Amino acid sequence: MPGLADFLTQVPLDSEVVRIALAGALGLFLGLEREWSHKPAGIRTFTLISLLGAVFTLLDKDVLLFLGGLLVIVQGIMLGVQGLMADTEEEEGLSLTTSVSMLVSFGVGALVMQGYILVGVTVAVLSSLLLVLKRELHSFAWGMSREELRSAVEFAILAFVIYPLLPGEEFAFGIQPRVVWLMVVTVAAIGIVNYAVVTAYGGRGIAVTGFFGGLASSTAVVGTMLDHVRQRPEAASYGVAAILLADAAMAVRNLAIALAFTFPSGRPVLYGAILPLGAVILGSVAIAAYTADWSEKVEMNLESPFSLRNALGFGAIFLLVIAGGAVAQQQFGSAGFYVTAVLSGLVSSAGATSSAVLLYMGGTIDHQTSVFGILLATASSIVVKAALTISAPDRSFSYRVAAWSGVLLAGSAIAAVLATL
Repeated sequence: MPGLADFLTQVPLDSEVVRIALAGALGLFLGLEREWSHKPAGIRTFTLISLLGAVFTLLDKDVLLFLGGLLVIVQGIMLGVQGLMADTEEEEGLSLTTSVSMLVSFGVGALVMQGYILVGVTVAVLSSLLLVLKRELHSFAWGMSREELRSAVEFAILAFVIYPLLPGEEFAFGIQPRVVWLMVVTVAAIGIVNYAVVTAYGGRGIAVTGFFGGLASSTAVVGTMLDHVRQRPEAASYGVAAILLADAAMAVRNLAIALAFTFPSGRPVLYGAILPLGAVILGSVAIAAYTADWSEKVEMNLESPFSLRNALGFGAIFLLVIAGGAVAQQQFGSAGFYVTAVLSGLVSSAGATSSAVLLYMGGTIDHQTSVFGILLATASSIVVKAALTISAPDRSFSYRVAAWSGVLLAGSAIAAVLATL
């Protein structure tokens, strides 16, 4: 006898009744936060508005759809006026938010009934997140410095203005400018997100400081831990744990780049990187858990998360690494590419990983060469972080970092061998 799961998977989304029900459910979902916040329009109002959008779309009358949207706008204006007449600025802002949310609910109902199911669900979920996270978003925006705000605007220009203007066809070495720029934007976006995480939560624990700080800037993590150990020699174990977690974050980022960009490329996904990089990730977390109590609080001072100069510099280095790796591959075979991967990994393992992925997608190198190049760049970055601790006044600290880094490299090498069997 078929169960509920089988029934749900077999429900035809092209059924008008199903779409009506889905529109109502999404309207209810949107109105949930408004109801919880005790606003004039709540669950029932938002559900009815979404159903109204779906029904008017079903009738296929442009006049009705226009009138329905106009009705929602008028109701929203009334709530907005009510907010303007309120005694507090907070109530004013919330009334305006409710007004716009009502119009979004109407649009979601229309989208679902028109057949844009995924689009409607996405709009509803994102809108609900904006409503639920209003305090966090306000706190983040109000806490931004002028430099950080400028960085965000510059990033938006590079991501949403320059990227669509770049050509999509291949040039020398199979390089696609649009894909290259997407790699640059992706790495920058990872840094921005993790800058925000470290800024908000970095002082709450060594795990957050080490891992998310490593995604933003592993060099900053090493520098912070060196200062921390100089001031508090007894905290050396926490410094070791943070640096190892930065290694884990670096491996996570490289693995994400390797899988995310090859998955839609039409070529075999670089699954060979999962086991060795997974060994680095799990090994780093396990060693960090063994060596220190993660509740230790450490403050990190990171620079602005993004700058136009840094992005363009990374892009230029990125192109040089790609071209250098391709030329080295042609002139000296895989060995030449591996040397390039090691040297570029000393500067940026993310850039080296992205270069290996792009050369693989362009057919310049094969699957195994690409995976091995990524692993060499990752190993090079681990060695660099260990080498930076040599300046620590406590030699035992640098020795412990070097020893545990060697364990990680050995474990990753064994995993790489097993992956080829």
